[in-house]
Amino acid sequence: MTLHAMAYTADGVERFDDLGDAVATDGETWVHADAAESADLRRLRRRFDIHQLAVEDVVREETRPKVEEYDAHTFVLMKTATLSQRADVEFDKEIRTNPVGFFIGEDWLVTLSTTDVDVVEPGTSRWASHSERVANRGTDFLAYRIMDAIVDDYFHLLDEIEDDIESVEERVLDNPNPDILEELNDVRRDLLAFRKIAWPARETLSYLSRGDIPEVADENEKYFRDVYDHLVQVVDLIETYRDLSSGSRDIYLNSVSQSTNEVMKTLTVVATIFIPLTFVVGVYGMNFGGGAVAMPELGWDYAYPATMLGMVLVTGLMLAHFRRQDWI
Repeated sequence: MTLHAMAYTADGVERFDDLGDAVATDGETWVHADAAESADLRRLRRRFDIHQLAVEDVVREETRPKVEEYDAHTFVLMKTATLSQRADVEFDKEIRTNPVGFFIGEDWLVTLSTTDVDVVEPGTSRWASHSERVANRGTDFLAYRIMDAIVDDYFHLLDEIEDDIESVEERVLDNPNPDILEELNDVRRDLLAFRKIAWPARETLSYLSRGDIPEVADENEKYFRDVYDHLVQVVDLIETYRDLSSGSRDIYLNSVSQSTNEVMKTLTVVATIFIPLTFVVGVYGMNFGGGAVAMPELGWDYAYPATMLGMVLVTGLMLAHFRRQDWI
């Protein structure tokens, strides 16, 4: 397990190799660990009285974003999201999520992830100049900073999805093919997966901004409300992009249907032209001659060219009629 222990004081951010030294400081303590279970993690749980059920929620990847209150802390689960290319399919992308647990105490914050999620950088160097504000406003303000960074990355992911939708829209009319439909289905699947993250995260931030949690100071509620507003925008954008992808899919299906109709119309015209020709060929293919009731024209020297000419005339008249009707 990789463990980062820091203390926020008015003098700046101090890093510690030992958990006990970080806890002993006068500032706000922040500890981040990126492991599912280890001896250090158990020691961390005992030191801050972190509930085992909350840790299990972080470990289970299927757990949705949530907020829960315990005796010693408030637990918040958020999820990072990235759009990555699948190695086995050329155009397929998928949403990859990583849970990040926030354990907010009176003067301490513990963040826990099961993978190497970059929450340490936003909490230290990116806001090193604001260490005094963090020290004065508490660890809930630091938790807000990290949550805000996670939500900001949601917008970057949506920008990638928007680029994919625009790329598909440009090709859906020029060259509709089954690959485009597969891409549209992938985009819709990604948006659905993303919505399952953003929607509960929005409700989580709404709860944090209501003033019902003792670990969140009244003066910091407005910051969580700002993150909530961002998540409202994220959810709205997801719905908008779902509508756009549905519209692109409808355009694709209409294009394919129109192309199929054109093919069927051409085949129908060809089949219609051959109906009278087949009738003529069938009649004269019987070769009835030499009787009282027969085909006297069979003995005519110009019977064959006359028949061929008649068939050509019939074909020409039918083509002219179809053209006047704008069928061809």
